[in-house]
Amino acid sequence: MKNTSDKKQSKGKATPAAGKDFVFHRKNYIVMFAGLAIIALGFLLMSGGGSNDPEVFNPDIYNFRRIRLAPTLVLIGLGIEVYAILMNPHKNN
Repeated sequence: MKNTSDKKQSKGKATPAAGKDFVFHRKNYIVMFAGLAIIALGFLLMSGGGSNDPEVFNPDIYNFRRIRLAPTLVLIGLGIEVYAILMNPHKNN
């Protein structure tokens, strides 16, 4: 037979560090959110330029902002995300 008193005692007790260990530290998360903001800005700059009438061509879809600037911001944001994942916030320089 199983001892049910052991289950009741271990069920209510939690280890002191339970729930406080995150994969990343605060600095990592701040850099990650900055990267996400840059990626979102890139996608916002990429949007628009379309036409309501499919028979009408709108040359604004090929301007500098949508072809060069926005994809560059997205790639820079992805690079920042990789850096945020790999950085060690406790490393002394």
